[in-house]
Parts: sequence; C-alpha cells; structure tokens
Amino acid sequence: MVRSIMMLLLCQLAGTVVQEGTGLPIPGPVMGLVLLLGLLIWRGGPSQSLHDTAGGFLKYLGLLFVPAGVGVVTELQVLKANALAIAVAIPVSTILGLVVTGVLMQWLLRGKADA
Repeated sequence: MVRSIMMLLLCQLAGTVVQEGTGLPIPGPVMGLVLLLGLLIWRGGPSQSLHDTAGGFLKYLGLLFVPAGVGVVTELQVLKANALAIAVAIPVSTILGLVVTGVLMQWLLRGKADA
C-alpha cells in the first residue's frame, strides 16, 4: 500500500514538475494522471496493490466536494451579484463544449466508417 501511495504521489509530483517546466496551461495533477495512465498502459495495467489503494481513495472521493460546497455557501453574495452572468455562462459553455467535442470526434473518426 505504501508503494502504491508513493507511486500516485510521484506521478502527481512529476506532472507538476513537467507543468512548471514547460509552462503548459494544464494543471500539474492532470499531467500526473496522464503520466500515470501512460505508465499503467506500459506496464499492462495496475498492480493489485495499486488497484486496492486507488479504490480506497475513491471510496471517500465525495468528501473532497465538501470544501467546494462550503465555498459556494460562503460566497453566496458574490454569486447573487453575478447571477445573470453565471446563468448565461453555464449553458453557453456547456453547448460550446458539446459542439467542440462533436466536431473533434467527427474529425478524429473521419475515414474510419469505411474500415
């Protein structure tokens, strides 16, 4: 279990180092997840220890949303002051994300229907 936690933390650290070194606009922990994915693909999947450790962390994932919920409640006045902007931004960004995803998938899958 300790080795599995160390592997997860080292991947996160490596992702942060890569992000800081390259200046890419991607959070370090996200880059760490990509590095972890590459490592797992290279190794042929997670070990049983890593699988069990990650499963243990995922069991308590909901607790990580508590600070975000508290932040929303404490900033309620800011949300009320910007309600119109938020009400417009959420559906527009959702639609934009769906359109970009659809166009990107069509571009990536072009010519695959013949195969």
